[in-house]
Amino acid sequence: MELKRILHADDDPDIREIVQMSLDFFGDFELLQFPDGASAFEAFAQFKPQLLLLDYMMPGMTGPELWQKISQESGYERIPAIFLTAKAESSVSEVLMLKGAAAVILKPFSPDTLAEQITSVWESWNARR
Repeated sequence: MELKRILHADDDPDIREIVQMSLDFFGDFELLQFPDGASAFEAFAQFKPQLLLLDYMMPGMTGPELWQKISQESGYERIPAIFLTAKAESSVSEVLMLKGAAAVILKPFSPDTLAEQITSVWESWNARR
């Protein structure tokens, strides 16, 4: 089975560690992580991610800004993006989904189900292509 290449950007090192452990243990993922949007953008073309897992709020470049920047690159116009956010207001999720996000996962999330959630989003996204 081919590994799913996921680019993960989150400024919280604890979240990055939880995501890493969860995906290493539960899924067939190749994960490349960054503490900010700028460094993630610099590396994305070489890594060739198939899915973005992005913190909604990061200093410098937010998750939505990073997603917009990557999706302007040739071949990445429809890359699925899953957002992690501590903002529980439904308006944040609604806006992201209206803009085409594949999913929004609220923090704190369960490490036990994260890989399953990502796999489910992955499969439904690819079924729509």
